[in-house]
Amino acid sequence: MMKKGFLVALALAVAGGWVPAGWTHAQESGWPALKLEQVAAGLADPTAIVHAGDGSGRLFILEQPGRIRILRQGELLGAPFLDIADRLVAGGEQGLLGLAFPHGFSEKKYFYVNYTRKPDGATVVSRFRLSADADRADSRSEEVLLTVPQPYGNHNGGQIAFGPDGFLYIGLGDGGGAGDPQENGQDPQTLLGALLRLDVEAGGPSGYAIPPGNPYAGTATGRDEIWAIGLRNPWRFSFDRRTGDLYIADVGQRQWEEIDFQPAASAGGENYGWDILEGLQCYEPARNCKPPNAYTAPVASYDHDLGCSVTGGYVYRGPGNPGMQGLYFFSDYCSGRIWGLRQGAEGWESRVLADTAHAVSTFGEDEAGRLYLADHDGGGIYRIEEDAR
Repeated sequence: MMKKGFLVALALAVAGGWVPAGWTHAQESGWPALKLEQVAAGLADPTAIVHAGDGSGRLFILEQPGRIRILRQGELLGAPFLDIADRLVAGGEQGLLGLAFPHGFSEKKYFYVNYTRKPDGATVVSRFRLSADADRADSRSEEVLLTVPQPYGNHNGGQIAFGPDGFLYIGLGDGGGAGDPQENGQDPQTLLGALLRLDVEAGGPSGYAIPPGNPYAGTATGRDEIWAIGLRNPWRFSFDRRTGDLYIADVGQRQWEEIDFQPAASAGGENYGWDILEGLQCYEPARNCKPPNAYTAPVASYDHDLGCSVTGGYVYRGPGNPGMQGLYFFSDYCSGRIWGLRQGAEGWESRVLADTAHAVSTFGEDEAGRLYLADHDGGGIYRIEEDAR
């Protein structure tokens, strides 16, 4: 996230290799045309859009400087749901980056956030509790569950989300610095460059437990918390609410942005290749790249003629919009283009569905599955719908 550029052409990586797609937009048969309807304005650098699953219909919008705002029935409430701007460092790729509500939030009345701590920029995952007002959290109630030192100010990841299994997944970048100078992406002895899976509802002295089945749990080969490795900067991942499949958008380095996929039946342990590979390509030709089957290849990729920083979204499972059903949507922060991705009879295929002028920093779902995106620079929130004209 948060790099600028201009896009010219498209190339896609599908299961069988590179497939040129050109400028195939929604006019192509079987792909929907899209329209955006603005539902909120005036946000300060929005980084996430989340619902609580509590029947309230509220959307919770993260502002990078350290506040969570509530959008309810089309109204952006003036008072923040949570304000922790005094305890984090924000700007660039740092700030308030992740929010997750546990299953049964309406009874539990607590939630989780991910932010970069002041003054050292370390990643912190904390639990906060509601106040007596359902629209206000108690900022004094923080319980820190996980702290991960960050050697640089970029590549923090920041996404947190509960999976269908009830465990909390946490995306961490490789720690920053161009080209992963500390080689964290391929090191399962560090939490950086990895997707973590924690049982934060179990409690215990450390604030969380290790779920049974984590691939390195109880071994000397890697950290117990790790679910998958080989990530550079996972900027938004999501679970398909119908199938449980996991999609990860991983920001590239020199040339390739990628979408990674993990089926719901996975036992974890995937290695997505960074920094040996960027997309399907050897990142440094002088290095001895391992055979491609040693890694889990991306299901889609585009080069830096088209963009510079992928933003992951969701598989659409909401009401109406029949042409959008079952498509995974993603975008690029630099271009504002929106892609649809699906698995067809001959493998994965993707198309550009819309061109926008927005710096798309995140997508989000409401409780019904409607899809939204945020314009980081403009501060607007937009609902995505099919344009049937």
